[in-house]
Amino acid sequence: MNSRVNVVGVGMTRFAKPGASPEYHRMASDAVRRALADAGIGYASVQQAYAGYVYGDSCSGQRALYGLGLGGIPVINVNNNCSTGSTALWLARQAVASGAADCVLALGFEQMQPGALGMLFTDRDAPLSRHQAALTGLHGSSEAPLAAQMFGAAGREYQQRHGIAAETFGRIAVKARQHASRNPYAVFAQPLSLEEVMASPMVYAPLTRYQCCPPTCGAAAALLCSDGFMRRHALSRNAVSIIAQAMTSDGEDSFSGSMMGMVGYGMSQRAARQAFEQAGRGPEEVQVVELHDCFTSNELISYEALGLCEEGQAERFILDGDNSYGGKVVVNPSGGLLSKGHPLGATGLAQCTELVWQLRGQADDRQVEGARIGLQHNIGLGGACVVTLYQKNRLG
Repeated sequence: MNSRVNVVGVGMTRFAKPGASPEYHRMASDAVRRALADAGIGYASVQQAYAGYVYGDSCSGQRALYGLGLGGIPVINVNNNCSTGSTALWLARQAVASGAADCVLALGFEQMQPGALGMLFTDRDAPLSRHQAALTGLHGSSEAPLAAQMFGAAGREYQQRHGIAAETFGRIAVKARQHASRNPYAVFAQPLSLEEVMASPMVYAPLTRYQCCPPTCGAAAALLCSDGFMRRHALSRNAVSIIAQAMTSDGEDSFSGSMMGMVGYGMSQRAARQAFEQAGRGPEEVQVVELHDCFTSNELISYEALGLCEEGQAERFILDGDNSYGGKVVVNPSGGLLSKGHPLGATGLAQCTELVWQLRGQADDRQVEGARIGLQHNIGLGGACVVTLYQKNRLG
């Protein structure tokens, strides 16, 4: 299997609040057109497509792509909760790496409704029923949204283990807004003070409203190809290589009585270790990260799961500014899910897009100086985690 796959084109729409976006298929086709233009190739060159979305009827991927052409290529619809976009990316990379195709499209989109995430089918056992039962057994019942309960409880567990202040979580939201203020694609670009973050309504302690990602509409896309395709079409100048990628699901640690384990700490740790081992790299070699900050508590525990800092050192990592410009690594220069937004199916591919721009040196006011290696981390409860490592392509 060819270990290297190249990202030669990326594109995304500006993220928007529910009710303020175009129809899903219009957003999706817009993102794909931008990716094609970025690569400098036509849709006729695409041999397979993986379309990710969570809230939509079957074959929405075909509806999203038919406006670009009716070439009869395989279109595979993907749904893996909040890691849907990166799962589409994972499948597209596999298709190219295996030699099954030379040029593959990964697409993600979402047209969401206002309010907290909910179940559409209430006449059957919920996919997260085991998670919910474990949560209730540990923390009792609450009227708060289920995801906020899970990630809030994980934050409480971390506080109990390491004695950190609630304001430490709030500082992550402040950073997210600061970064998003430089991103024209972000849904929330207005800076916030720590006082404003902490004074916003409590959702589920320690999480206040500004520490929870918003429902968002948007789309993003990436074009992946082999070295041979890249050479034949002279695409190497702006190509970024996927040098490693790993995908994991829940292990026994997810249901061992730890809320940190339930929300994906172990999945993230295993995926990161596998990716670093594949690449022959270490976390200290990464300059820029797009990680899954659906809640501030998850960004904090992910620092340690991904190896960006030692266990128990996340608070010091934050207070020292090592998670932002001028520190050890810039985390979520896009503003992340907290401020850029979280259209579930599009999130993983928006992360990919941001990292490609960063490694090319095309991120404008939010450019990370000297960015050479980027890490992407995307999780979905239920569960799945994808970690991807990128590097600017050195092939001439």
